Amino acid sequence: MSVGRVLVICGATATGKTALAAECAKKLGSAVISADSQLVYKGLDIGTAKPTGEEKLGVPHYMIDVAEPTCEYSVSDYKNAALPIVEKLLNEGKTPVICGGTGFYINSLLFDFSYGGVAANSEIREKYEKLAKERGREYVYGVLKEADGETAAKLHPNDLKRVIRALEIYEAGGRKKSDICDDLTPRFDYLAVAIDFPREELYARINARVDKMFEAGLVDEVKSLLARGIGENCQCMQAIGYKEVIAGLKNSDSQSTMRDTIKQNTRRYAKRQITFFKKLPNIINLPPERATAETVLNLLARE
Repeated sequence: MSVGRVLVICGATATGKTALAAECAKKLGSAVISADSQLVYKGLDIGTAKPTGEEKLGVPHYMIDVAEPTCEYSVSDYKNAALPIVEKLLNEGKTPVICGGTGFYINSLLFDFSYGGVAANSEIREKYEKLAKERGREYVYGVLKEADGETAAKLHPNDLKRVIRALEIYEAGGRKKSDICDDLTPRFDYLAVAIDFPREELYARINARVDKMFEAGLVDEVKSLLARGIGENCQCMQAIGYKEVIAGLKNSDSQSTMRDTIKQNTRRYAKRQITFFKKLPNIINLPPERATAETVLNLLARE
């Protein structure tokens, strides 16, 4: 385990993680490492609620706008780029503040997953990459579904790297990835905090956020991305907010219909996030009235 402490602000969407993380990082004289699978993409600003310069409070923010929207960006890509930043801050005697709602991103930084010790196998990887080009990602995803349905259920068909990695583990290691029980071995001493809104209040915040996105020009943002050649099958366009607008434009739906669909899908996503983060060891859920930088930093000092 590395020397130093890491602060994690995580949990469901629309809970105020971004503001709390920036406040904590400012008081700590440190930086924020975003752990959001959509904030990595350049040009996806409104639908991702990307923090503005003002919202960053003058604090350095990493892992935002690091990938072109045409790129496929995996958990492995994220870890390889973000982990050295965390370690650099720790080596400087600072407390890195990891902030986001993408659980796999956060886990990739906090824990050392061995995945059963199965090494990379270029032959298997190339075979499935070729299949994906010839027959499509959905076909490769279907192969995984047949081999290891439990792992497939946790992945998106467009996350080709992780789909292929699961097949690699299955073929090279002789076991399903879902059967491998990796211990959660922490890389760092960490404090993880989530802001725990009552469900109805959380849903109201989500609804208000979606309304704000439409007022800010979400539909125009999606149209602009499509006009730039960012196709609807690109990984980034599968994000909630973008895929619903694309479908709405194709079906000539009203903005009201798109809005309602995004709200519903975001509420469902928030429920999945809450379920995921319940499994994060030693996470502290703070009611919103206690979710302040002062409270969090007191916990950090005490733990």
